[in-house]
Amino acid sequence: MSSLILREDLDGLVHLRLNRPEKLNALTVEMFAELDEHVQAIDRDVEGVGVVVLSGAGRCFSAGNDLNAIASSVTPPVPNFQAKVIERLAELPQPVIVAVHGHCYTGALELALAGDLIVAAESARFADTHAKWALTPLWGMGQRLRQRVGPFKAREMMFLGRTYTGAEALAMGLANFCVPDDLFHDEVARLAQEILAGSWFTHRANKRLLVETDGMSVRDGLAYEVFHNPGRGPDMQERIARFRK
Repeated sequence: MSSLILREDLDGLVHLRLNRPEKLNALTVEMFAELDEHVQAIDRDVEGVGVVVLSGAGRCFSAGNDLNAIASSVTPPVPNFQAKVIERLAELPQPVIVAVHGHCYTGALELALAGDLIVAAESARFADTHAKWALTPLWGMGQRLRQRVGPFKAREMMFLGRTYTGAEALAMGLANFCVPDDLFHDEVARLAQEILAGSWFTHRANKRLLVETDGMSVRDGLAYEVFHNPGRGPDMQERIARFRK
């Protein structure tokens, strides 16, 4: 039986791919279980992994929840399992890039919103269709979508269920980049390498700062930044020495 999540490692980059291409990577409990194993392993390997890319195999990122699985009431191993996996992905200490081509609907959008950066191909199509199926968000969309696009654009997406292109996702702040399809994979790889070239210590510290101060007042956030500062990284002297040559 083939893996539902493919993992590829290359010099500090971990690339995870949703791997049900014949089903447009429709999300199942089994997929989340495999994803969770990978995410927990990455979380334990902060010195060996500097950046994570999540993408989809085949024609798209993911068409969303597997409706057949929902209809048959497949039971997760623990309550709110998928939400917990997405939360672990979002809180990885390493930067996470989500690369979206083709469909990214509903549950897939909830998963994509766990990324620190979202890269959209021009072919990408984003939508929240919970209302079409009489479902409600359970995996964080109500919070993360609002954070990314603002409360009123989130209302628009959630109430109307419309589909948005990669370019529209970029314009509203849902995606950080929109890339022509023929350049998509190369651009994702370039962005990953650009992150890897920076200090992994600093990336982890910056991500923790942003996560821990989310929702704080400016005053409290400034105090946290000063009094919980991890200081200089172990690679600082080496980086300065290279610069001075």
